[in-house]
Amino acid sequence: MDLLQDLAWRGIIYQQTDAEGLKDTLGKAQISLYCGVDPTADSMHIGHLLPFLTLRRFQQHGHRPIVLVGGATGLIGDPSGKSEERKLLTLETVQDNVAGIKKQLESIFEFEGENGAIMVNNYDWAGSMDVVTFLRDIGKHIGVNYMLAKDTIASRLETGISFTEFTYTILQAMDFLHLYEHHNCKLQIGGSDQWGNITSGLELIRKVQPESSKAYGLTIPLVTKADGTKFGKTESGAVWLDPEKTTPYEFYQFWINTADADVVKYLKIFTFLSHEEIEQLEKAVQEEPHLRKAQKVLAEELTRLIHGEDSLQQAIKISQALFSGDVRSLSGAEIEQGFKDVPAYTSQKEENLVDLLVAAKISPSKRQAREDISNGAVTVNGEKITDNAYILVESDRIEGKFTIIRRGKKKYTLIKY
Repeated sequence: MDLLQDLAWRGIIYQQTDAEGLKDTLGKAQISLYCGVDPTADSMHIGHLLPFLTLRRFQQHGHRPIVLVGGATGLIGDPSGKSEERKLLTLETVQDNVAGIKKQLESIFEFEGENGAIMVNNYDWAGSMDVVTFLRDIGKHIGVNYMLAKDTIASRLETGISFTEFTYTILQAMDFLHLYEHHNCKLQIGGSDQWGNITSGLELIRKVQPESSKAYGLTIPLVTKADGTKFGKTESGAVWLDPEKTTPYEFYQFWINTADADVVKYLKIFTFLSHEEIEQLEKAVQEEPHLRKAQKVLAEELTRLIHGEDSLQQAIKISQALFSGDVRSLSGAEIEQGFKDVPAYTSQKEENLVDLLVAAKISPSKRQAREDISNGAVTVNGEKITDNAYILVESDRIEGKFTIIRRGKKKYTLIKY
């Protein structure tokens, strides 16, 4: 099975500008292709992953990926999917964001070897271009009527769009032309919302380059969930690739909690497992759904790719400790990851467990606290306490910083010192 057939099997292809032409070109020789991201934040989130993982699939088949970070386009703002103007970011903010995103992209691609990835920043060629050159060499080739026919532009005409955002698609077209001329880049890939920007680049190449020039565009479908809720969102917000924003444990938990209805699709589009491996896991979902084998593999593959083997093992350890209640086996750093979003209470002294339960709002009253303890409903660092006179002392503090109290089966509270 060739690359395009594999992409089709995985459900990754949404639109192509010239399917037969691209198939023929890919079959003849190595090509360079690119995908870009604008640095609107200092981290990407999992909604950014699929186009870049698709770019990685091309690299695995011998082609050279060009990874573009939009230092220039990030200063303008993509109108795609927006009903109003974006707030403009400062140059300093965008440059800081570029640095953060570059680190994350480096974990996805191979940068060594015959088809090692190239990372570029469009600020390097767009940032120094003067307005007259832009208007004469680029703007002259893009018709206003052509621009107005773009969905991203047309959808904003009633509510209003600035000239700044109006020119965004021209800047992205200029990226494709620049990469075509300087890196022999023949293909741009992106999410389905980027179709208009991609075809603008092809139009510019067609106008500027000789008639025999060939370039292509391919888009990827929007990732959806079977229940209709938005992919990549949790109660606490987006799932970021930055471990400071979304810890590796939280990242792992997001994937392991994937619904049975979605997990096979996610294995196809987000992992590099073979067809046979995915089909085996699909069979496990049907025959042994309670074992959640597919979810575990999905979580392991994605966490390893983005955060590395050590962080994956740490996430698995935290998950197992929370499931078994053996929280004393965790380090302070692991506790901070695993209990990032649980209620917390800061204690200044050694104190009676009953008083602490009330002060930390774990139990609503001293009477209830005593009942909870007597009934064996309270654990301290995974150990059941049934003595109402129990006092938490230095030895109850993990690494001198934390005590973990659980009331009932799932209600955890982190005591900090």
